[in-house]
Amino acid sequence: MADHDRGGAEGERLADHTTLRVGGPARRWVHAQTEDELIEAVAAADAAGEPVLLLGGGSNLVIDDAGFDGVVVLIETRGVRVTDTSACGGAEVHVAAGEVWDDLVARAVSEGWAGVEALSGIPGLVGATPIQNVGAYGAEVAQVVARVRTWDRREGRISTMAAADCAFSYRNSAFKSDPQRWVVLEVVFTFEQADLSAPIRYAELAQALSVEIGERTLATQVREAVLSLRAGKGMVLDAADHDTWSAGSFFTNPLLDADEVERLPADAPRFPAGDQVKSSAAWLIEHAGFTKGYGQGSARLSTKHTLALTNTGNATSADVLALAREVRDGVRDRFGITLVNEPVMINCEL
Repeated sequence: MADHDRGGAEGERLADHTTLRVGGPARRWVHAQTEDELIEAVAAADAAGEPVLLLGGGSNLVIDDAGFDGVVVLIETRGVRVTDTSACGGAEVHVAAGEVWDDLVARAVSEGWAGVEALSGIPGLVGATPIQNVGAYGAEVAQVVARVRTWDRREGRISTMAAADCAFSYRNSAFKSDPQRWVVLEVVFTFEQADLSAPIRYAELAQALSVEIGERTLATQVREAVLSLRAGKGMVLDAADHDTWSAGSFFTNPLLDADEVERLPADAPRFPAGDQVKSSAAWLIEHAGFTKGYGQGSARLSTKHTLALTNTGNATSADVLALAREVRDGVRDRFGITLVNEPVMINCEL
């Protein structure tokens, strides 16, 4: 193997590489700093029948205390290339999977690339964003993705998928639906060139900006407002603030059919979502009796936002999962709705 392959330092745990800060050791580690190294590491492990865990920012993972008995490939690729499309009033931007997402958002705002300003402050790397179809404050990354270059582990070749082929839906994609097949190498974005933001689609953000739903405002102001809102909910990473030691929103907002909607209390939030209705996971959690700061021991709900399960210092994955099950089961018992976890579970499950 190349010299970027190394064993973890003695005592090094996956907890040291995740925002929730739980997870045991790995058998082997590879630092993939180029696209070729990334493909080589995954292809070699697949050929040897060795389990692979692709790890970026570690912001959307719950990893078992026993760790991972295989190779952890740390995605550290870098590179941003801009294609001049000024004739079309926009920019096409090619971004390596290992670039930090919020660094890209900050650059987009400074360059006048509109469309991702409402996705400010989200932790993690660019390569993870299409997998999860990352979204917040009325925006989704699917709205600006043009293509995704991948390594197809099943066919052993590089494959480029147009956005229409990525099967984007609420917090989902073709990549998430078949997680053992695709390795994201690069994401190509198409941005509108504009100082103004994309239309504001989220009521809380519109209120913070003093604008109406559907209006535009300066993208710089949207970024500032979103960072402030996220910080107030403990959703901007801060090593000194244990409310940010989380995997972000632990449960997705549920998509409900007609029967489930009928079981909701009259004052429960309802938002149109195609043929279904979306409700608020945070509202359901709070009205099932789980308040901010709820929990025992080191795993607790955030004191700022009930949708985040946090590590107050020395929680284990078992502690986090026990709390998650309690919350999930409590909501189901109260409302007949089963919440679905948003973070990816590695060798563990609810």
